[in-house]
Amino acid sequence: MNHYALDEVDMRILEHLLQDSTRSYKEIGELVHLTGQAVGARVRKLQDAGVIEGYTLRWNPEKIGMSVHAFVTVFLHSGSAHQRFQSFVQQHEQVVEMHRVSGEGCYWMRMRVGSQEELSGLLDHLLEYGNYKLSLSIGQMK
Repeated sequence: MNHYALDEVDMRILEHLLQDSTRSYKEIGELVHLTGQAVGARVRKLQDAGVIEGYTLRWNPEKIGMSVHAFVTVFLHSGSAHQRFQSFVQQHEQVVEMHRVSGEGCYWMRMRVGSQEELSGLLDHLLEYGNYKLSLSIGQMK
């Protein structure tokens, strides 16, 4: 695996983009003492090297009614259920994150839904693939 060597300026540019990816290259340039054009060239190199994979935004799902935030550990019944389970997850946008894990369980999922009833329905479907352990978020710290 090749690693891209970042210098101090690259790290500062990356930090500013992580804080607010909508900042212009000119604005970042003023913060790191480069021209906007030079910042743009460095950002393209970071993208080409795979250091920057894409951009996203932070949002508040509760403002649109997605108030239930659940963490689910899934324990599959058998090794042959992985493919079907992964297909199930891809079809449900309520699963916002999924990881195959070692240790306890087979998968860890983060879900966002609008109600306890919606969550209950998804959990009922999960029983086709295995058992689960559920934890509900009661507040986000970071």
